[in-house]
Order: sequence, then C-alpha cells, then structure tokens
Amino acid sequence: MESHLENLTIGAFAKAAGVNVETIRFYQRKCLLVEPDRPYGSVRRYGSSDVARVKFVKSAQRLGFSLDDIGELLKLEDGTHCSEASELAVLRLADVRAKLADLDRIEAALSNLVSECHVHQGNVSCPLIAALHRC
Repeated sequence: MESHLENLTIGAFAKAAGVNVETIRFYQRKCLLVEPDRPYGSVRRYGSSDVARVKFVKSAQRLGFSLDDIGELLKLEDGTHCSEASELAVLRLADVRAKLADLDRIEAALSNLVSECHVHQGNVSCPLIAALHRC
C-alpha cells in the first residue's frame, strides 16, 4: 500500500478507511481491530494493514455478514480455511434467499391489494385497509 497510509492518527485512519472515529473504536471493542499501543506521551498510530482490515469488515457487512461472522472470517483469513469460510457464506446465502422469498410474497400480496383498491375505487370501504384489519 501507499506510504501515506502509515503512521496515521485515529482521525486520519478513519478518513482513509471511509468510516468515522467511533466506528474504529466500536470495531476495537468488538475485537475486529487491534488497538495499537500508545507510546509514552504520544498518540496511537495506525497503518495500511489497519485500513485494509476496516475495508474488509465494511465489505463483509455490505454482503450481510454479522459482526460475529466477520470476526470468524478474520480468524480464517490466512487462506488455509476456505471450506470454513465457504460454510459461513452458504449460511448467509440461505438467509438471503429466504428473505427474497419473503419479499416476493409481500410484493404479491401488496400488488393484489393495490389492484383491489383500483377496482373498488369510490366504495366506502377500502380493500387495503379492510385486509389489514383482518390480519
């Protein structure tokens, strides 16, 4: 990585990683990121490997992995545990597919209710409101 990403203060580190300082501190409390030593009379410093780690965490979050799952993935990142990492991804994929199926059911139900509203326009009772009362 570039040399300007070495010896960073927490503020510069957060900016380079595209997060805020509280996110850095939160990841440290969750043991996703190591808090570097503070030399006597100085401030903690971060480097390019820390920036890369935070970017990894953010990428995994965008794929829907929980922070606990991300912690497990970080433990497996030496490249020799691909099957274990794959197992986590398979579980995540199954969860995504279940959510998509739920969204498909919701979309179909709402579509039907909207159609009924258009058909029964002008009636005193709205089919959408009536259906929600029945649930």
